[in-house]
Amino acid sequence: MSSAGTWQRRVAALTGAAIALQLVTAVGYATLHRETGHAAASLRSATTAPAPTRAAVASLLQRRSRAVLTHDRAAFLATVDPSAQAFRAGQQTLFDNLAKAPLAAWRESLADTRAAAAADDGWTARLTLTYRLRGFDSRDVAYTQYLTFERHGDTGWVVSGDGSTHGLRDDPQIWDGPDLTVIKGRYSLVLAEGNSGVGDGSPAGDGSATGNGTGAGDGTGAAGGAETRTADLRDIARRLDTGVGLVSKVVGDHWSRRVVVLAPATEQQAEELAGDVRNLGDIAALATVSGGGGDPDGGADRIVISPTAFGRLNGLGRHVVLTHELVHVAMGGARDSRTPMWLVEGLADYVGYKDSGVSTRAAGRELAGLISSGGLPSSPPGRGAFTGSGERLSAAYEEAWLACRMIAERYGEGRLVRLYRTAEAEPGSAGDPRIEDRALRAVLGVDSSRFAAQWRAYLRKELT
Repeated sequence: MSSAGTWQRRVAALTGAAIALQLVTAVGYATLHRETGHAAASLRSATTAPAPTRAAVASLLQRRSRAVLTHDRAAFLATVDPSAQAFRAGQQTLFDNLAKAPLAAWRESLADTRAAAAADDGWTARLTLTYRLRGFDSRDVAYTQYLTFERHGDTGWVVSGDGSTHGLRDDPQIWDGPDLTVIKGRYSLVLAEGNSGVGDGSPAGDGSATGNGTGAGDGTGAAGGAETRTADLRDIARRLDTGVGLVSKVVGDHWSRRVVVLAPATEQQAEELAGDVRNLGDIAALATVSGGGGDPDGGADRIVISPTAFGRLNGLGRHVVLTHELVHVAMGGARDSRTPMWLVEGLADYVGYKDSGVSTRAAGRELAGLISSGGLPSSPPGRGAFTGSGERLSAAYEEAWLACRMIAERYGEGRLVRLYRTAEAEPGSAGDPRIEDRALRAVLGVDSSRFAAQWRAYLRKELT
């Protein structure tokens, strides 16, 4: 990741383009189930707290799940211990947030018949929570949560807490925070946490650069407040709806043409939602896979907005960033470990920059500087080049973009997309150079060496 100073220089040069913000697409398939070292006890064994039967837990969870889907607030809260005031208040907020989301499915179920923790404050179990968003998810999304169960003489078994007192953490979800805002576009669904900062300091919706030509706002954007925040989120949905058509024109219609965006309030929350990614201060948005329950082909694609960096973008910057991430969703970039990274990121930048008006000199500034210093690269960047920082990382994205643009100009966009799909289907492990070589031969009729020579000549023509 680049330093803040490097980011500011690049944003000024690149009018807030996705490449300038180092949008690493494939954060990896994140299995967010957090196992702990707590000793497990049998569901029926003697513990400090009395253990419920499996049937009792299943019945209680079924009632909670049914209440969520039927929007029955009273029935949901009837499963919660009335004396656990702080926890009950959190459950009320959770229910109110879920009532806003277009849930096609919601199910809490027991994941383990052993106790995750058992003490005087109740019996804590690990659960699997699955959900599906209507019109957007083709499969269930699964994640882990912990609930504590206590038996009350007058009400029977109730939920009295979570696992936090025992060091057990739920997989984070966008509706865990206060005041969920849900914006639904034609092809997009934006789920935003209360006090989301995506609009801070950025003139949203103008579709143009700021007066000084930069992509970063000057800190004088519209004042905060619910009305401004909602307008800003609608702007994101509108740009995504437009972006779906732009992406499909290049990569085709053989994808869901639907996208779910998570807009948390802080960078820390963005990092948690993204899984293993850290230090998102210089990243405006990224594509990831959420909730597959350990299945690398499961879960659902999501775009996570990092509020600080995204909030500094102007309209042009937002267009490029969101279109870039949509390409990753369309092509399955966050699930892909075999396709050469220069194709994964280069195609996303190619579509993001296409018809944006951003000049080659502006978008290739870092690479041009390296070339002028005698640093013309020998071949397109490998996977490792996208894990660095500073100018070299910026240049890797620029190299990837220009490699894909060269292919589109010389061979056509159709072959560019076919090259990506061919490489994606090739056998082999991440970073295997034979994948790239076989795909280039099959689609473009050149080997890796010939392609590198074409690309180097193209860089000289465009940037020197």
